[in-house]
Amino acid sequence: MEEKDINIEESETLNEAPEEETEEKNETETETSTEAEVEEADEISKLQSQIAILNDKYLRSVAEFDNYRKRTLKERAELILNGGEKVITAILPVVDDMERAIDNGTKTDDPQVLREGMELIYHKLMKVLESQGVSIIKTEEEDFDTDVHEAVAMVPGMGDDKKGKVIDCLQKGYKLNDKVIRHAKVAVGQ
Repeated sequence: MEEKDINIEESETLNEAPEEETEEKNETETETSTEAEVEEADEISKLQSQIAILNDKYLRSVAEFDNYRKRTLKERAELILNGGEKVITAILPVVDDMERAIDNGTKTDDPQVLREGMELIYHKLMKVLESQGVSIIKTEEEDFDTDVHEAVAMVPGMGDDKKGKVIDCLQKGYKLNDKVIRHAKVAVGQ
């Protein structure tokens, strides 16, 4: 019986050992899974904070662009309304000269004085326009150019040397900087 008792005791000891190992394994697995869950939770919180930062940057960028768009629309509207202010301010002295000429025209009967006054005012106005970037399109002895000239008449029988050339300017054309704002109306040789 003693052998059987020992065997029973050994078997109990043997049976207990695997249970202890199993409990240790379960604890190790639990610790490992808990560590993995903690790492995963940390990773999730990091990613969520990055998403929050990027979302904030995105919203700020959208708001900044919207403010920029509104500001440029407002500036454009102001330019349209007040864009001619510089030109009008430059022309006002010419208007003053015209008013003085009209007042003085009633005081004199000499047409030559009126003509000279009108020429002075015309030259002053042309200087103001030139200062604003306006220039007259040249037409005298020029080749006909559809970019700056508008043919309103064809003059036949002018000879080969006048063919395709501007013969006469019926209305002056003007450029603002390099853009044609009014084509010169011309007669062209045929």
